Amino acid sequence: MLSQNLRIVTLLPSATEIVAALGLADAIVGRSHECDYPATIKNRPVCTEAQINSDKPSAEIDDDINNLVKRALSVYQVKTDVLEQLQPTHIVTQDQCDVCAVNFDVVEKAVAKLTNSQPQIISLQPNLLTEVWADIERVAVILGVESQSLLNQLQSRVETCRQKTQEMSENDRPTVACIEWTDPLMAAGNWIPELVTIAGGNPLFGALGKHSPYLEWDALVKANPDVIIVMPCGFDLERTKQETQQMAHHLQWSSLQAVRQGKVFVTDGNAYFNRPGPRLVDSVEMIAEILHPDLFTFGYQGTAWERFEVGNA
Repeated sequence: MLSQNLRIVTLLPSATEIVAALGLADAIVGRSHECDYPATIKNRPVCTEAQINSDKPSAEIDDDINNLVKRALSVYQVKTDVLEQLQPTHIVTQDQCDVCAVNFDVVEKAVAKLTNSQPQIISLQPNLLTEVWADIERVAVILGVESQSLLNQLQSRVETCRQKTQEMSENDRPTVACIEWTDPLMAAGNWIPELVTIAGGNPLFGALGKHSPYLEWDALVKANPDVIIVMPCGFDLERTKQETQQMAHHLQWSSLQAVRQGKVFVTDGNAYFNRPGPRLVDSVEMIAEILHPDLFTFGYQGTAWERFEVGNA
């Protein structure tokens, strides 16, 4: 029996998606400024704000973030007055990446100032797919709902991809560079190398379970990937197309094998790859249909990813 007294504030998009997937969307009373899925939660009060302007060029966003971090300032702030009004019983936040969402310390300080409520803070810190599953289960236990049916469904979709690709030879597995930021270049780390492997690719650069590293153009050229998938953190498909057009102006762009063979793909990294929640399963399926269209057709092309063409932003 669902407790009628749950009042949940979710302070990052993946947390909102986890809570909603567990059947508790109606219990979400507040969200972060970036939480936009499922669409039904968009009318909930916004409890955070960014200290940076994400409309700026990528290089300037990177500089602004680095300057805040160097000064030990948070990239995001919590609206304590909104939290005070909402009187949440639980706040779901993260301690995984200070750049992706409001960090745990900032949330703790905000909660300490509350006088009308003493919410329990649930902090997520996943770096691998198994840790995402564990987070879903932990959130469910704390909130008093069942998670096994959701986990079974998600895991079975992943296994469908894994079973079709696990017998592939190395020759059938294209080398894949996943780009998480375009200027300066960053490779995608954390769970992304795992998703690429499950989908039948050979991931380059980003280390499994480790934060995304900066990437030199010379290193990208030297590795000369078969496939490049661009998935910038926080950008939708249209913005990713614009960012990749800028990448295409680089002197070394046309020397890349993936470029010459038309195997550069742009994605909605914000909705999928950069959110460690249920839609990482969609992300596996997207990579699978990008890399092996003869084996997989899930229907994401055109809405969640496209083949990149210069001048077609």
